[in-house]
Amino acid sequence: MLHDHRAVTVDDLPRRAAAAIAAADAEVAAAIAASPDVAAIVHLDEAMRIVADAYGAGPFLARAHPDPEIRVAAAKAEEELNQWSTGVVFRDDVAAAVRAVAATEEARRLEGERARSLAFWLRDLRRAGHELPPADRERLEELQRRLVELQIAFGRNLDEWEDHLDVPKDRLAGMPEDYLERLAPGDEPGTYRITMAYPDYLPYLDEGPDRELRRELQHRFWNRAAKENTEILAEAVSIRREIARLLGRPTWAHHAMEPKMADPEAVAAFYDRLVEPLTRRARRELAALAELAAADGIDELRSWDWSYYDTLQKRELGVEPSEVAAYLPLERVVEALFEITSSVFGIDYVPIPDPRAWHDDVTLWGIVELGDDEPFAYFYMDLFPREGKFGHAACFPLAHGGVDADGRRRRPVAAILANFTKPTATNPSLLKHDEAVTLFHEFGHVLHHCLARTELARFGAFATEWDFVEAPSQIMEHWMWEPTVLRRIGRHHETGRPMPDELVERLVATRDHNVALKTLRQIFLGELDLALHGVDDPPHPDDAYRATWPRTLLPFHEGTSFPASFGHLMGGYDAGYYGYLWARVFGDDMFSVFAAVDPLDPEVGRRYRAEVLEPGASRDAIEHLRAFLGRDPSPEAFLRRLGIA
Repeated sequence: MLHDHRAVTVDDLPRRAAAAIAAADAEVAAAIAASPDVAAIVHLDEAMRIVADAYGAGPFLARAHPDPEIRVAAAKAEEELNQWSTGVVFRDDVAAAVRAVAATEEARRLEGERARSLAFWLRDLRRAGHELPPADRERLEELQRRLVELQIAFGRNLDEWEDHLDVPKDRLAGMPEDYLERLAPGDEPGTYRITMAYPDYLPYLDEGPDRELRRELQHRFWNRAAKENTEILAEAVSIRREIARLLGRPTWAHHAMEPKMADPEAVAAFYDRLVEPLTRRARRELAALAELAAADGIDELRSWDWSYYDTLQKRELGVEPSEVAAYLPLERVVEALFEITSSVFGIDYVPIPDPRAWHDDVTLWGIVELGDDEPFAYFYMDLFPREGKFGHAACFPLAHGGVDADGRRRRPVAAILANFTKPTATNPSLLKHDEAVTLFHEFGHVLHHCLARTELARFGAFATEWDFVEAPSQIMEHWMWEPTVLRRIGRHHETGRPMPDELVERLVATRDHNVALKTLRQIFLGELDLALHGVDDPPHPDDAYRATWPRTLLPFHEGTSFPASFGHLMGGYDAGYYGYLWARVFGDDMFSVFAAVDPLDPEVGRRYRAEVLEPGASRDAIEHLRAFLGRDPSPEAFLRRLGIA
């Protein structure tokens, strides 16, 4: 369902949230009245869908709207909806209704999604403490409600955080002219303002020759909302540990991973297999970087140095980021993304002329079957930074699919938020290659959400196991490294000439450049997460940060509170950050099926769509993998990429 986000007012947001909650309450009441008939489960699922879809009608704007008053009101509405959703499974009348259904002969004959839904409701009730004494259940609900408050506050603090450095032009020597053109003027004449937005911050860390400026920028970036969010995170970790104890689980990780593919022991074994060989390779990579740094008089490579010297190494290999970006204008990358996915998955895209979106930068697209003109799904693209906007790149589900009571299929809606360089009067938006990879990654989430064909909204794609949900986005990254695809995508923004073969070859050769160091950083982030959530007595976030940082092989950046800006710890990836690397195993394995035939083979693409994307969460992810691969999944493709097969 599409909404008029342009016309939304501060007063609309609480009204929309209240209306959704009233409608959901009516469905819960209908479920209780219908029990023990299995229709009760359908009513409960519908109640949850109504509230989930209400997020896209208003609260989502807390991440994207240019008006700060609307963002604040949207965040408050989001908290109200989340509190309602959190509270449903704690209700005694809901528990009684579900259990009554489960006790019937009719329930035992259920199959497919309805049987799965009933099983999930029973699991949810158990995890909500319905087997606990009343006092413990009351405490559990109180803790869950407080967690919702903390999660909203943590995200709002990051989105609203403002900081910058005003620097004279001579300190920006060596940076591309288009970078300088993008920067706003500083307060003092002749200065440029570098904010903590990604298009300002990351290019300087990658290419800025002023080492002290790199250090200062990283120091500020890693201290975003440090005081407020460190306190919030510490309280959240404590609450999670108490919840786990109430439910009789050894740690929060054991509780959080119950609905996922892995468990803490499996993750530990996964990391153990990788760490030793990766560390050996990473030390060699680090030595080569240090040799470059030594030529500049640097005797110890630091965290604010490594990406700069990584870029220098790529230049020595003949890959200049700005040279590659000249062949990746955003409009062409989006056009090619649509061409490739249209051909591979049998779909097409139609622009929606008046999206009535929250900002003029936003575009809206419909997804249609090839040969059709009626969209079965929609997605927004909001790709440029602005004050108060969500600071990373992500896909948000705004409306869920499924089948309504009249048998009509609902049209799912998604939104990509990103922070790519905005076009200027003289320059188009030119993407670094890693930004183009990011766009393909997030579009994988769009396809997963929009192509799911389930009966119940509960089993939409984002409801799949949280350590599999990144696999359909990880697989998309592969296309941005395929030579045939790069030749097809790359078009010079001035001449229209294709990316030269020798540049394509040089770029592809850098794919696994310093891959061990980059993978160890991923492992550090996962270990930081588990240091907070996988132990009986969690440390303070800053202590966990310091204890796990050595995994990166770089000296610690003193005076920083990185966990305060590590949004995944409060954004659904708590005890789950390992999932990015875990899911990459599956993404690499699935892409190996394409690679064995043709990366753009439509027959393989249709099979992938049918066996992985369309089932959503209607069956376990391992069954998706077995159906598509024709075998159990294997880590071999992943390990080969890391050079440790």
